[in-house]
Amino acid sequence: MSWNESATATLEDEQVLLRPVTEQDREALHAVALDPDIWRYFVSRVDTSEDYHAFFDAALADQDAGRRVVFVVDDKATGRAAGSMSFGNMAEADRRLEIGWSWLGRDFRGKGINRRAKFLLLRHAMEVLGAERVEFKTDVLNEQARRGLRNIGAVEEGTLRSFNYMPGGRRRDAVFYSVLRAEWPGVKERLLTGAEPARTAVA
Repeated sequence: MSWNESATATLEDEQVLLRPVTEQDREALHAVALDPDIWRYFVSRVDTSEDYHAFFDAALADQDAGRRVVFVVDDKATGRAAGSMSFGNMAEADRRLEIGWSWLGRDFRGKGINRRAKFLLLRHAMEVLGAERVEFKTDVLNEQARRGLRNIGAVEEGTLRSFNYMPGGRRRDAVFYSVLRAEWPGVKERLLTGAEPARTAVA
């Protein structure tokens, strides 16, 4: 079974449920997506309902084409969609993938949901897919996301300058983090027992 097939799974613990996105999730995610704090450092902007529907359409298209596995993050306590995260840039031959495209609505930040979802994704990547490297990247200006990634045990590797355009035309410097297979046991323990990461819309 290919990585794309194996990655398309339902992941859950007692607090969160991650499941592959479908058309039926459009309105539930719409209800939490129109918050400008989410998109401050995102590579696309969602200011209007039209922006949101274009963003959601692109997520479905990426998933259908095998470019990403897009997950809806459900908060079990409320039964509501909290946001979304993805597996992407899956290089199966090199045992490498990225966790990203991550966002949570305002009501779901600071509750441990980001940490739990990242744990489930990392565990699936390492223990089911057999990844040797899981990487993350964020805007060098996004101090909250950077702190959150350090708090889960990801190692900062460096900054790729002028990496891509941001909405409005700014060129983003992208800072990369990773967790390697040899580091996973320690990261796993940290995620299961450590302090909560910083409150952040995107990490």
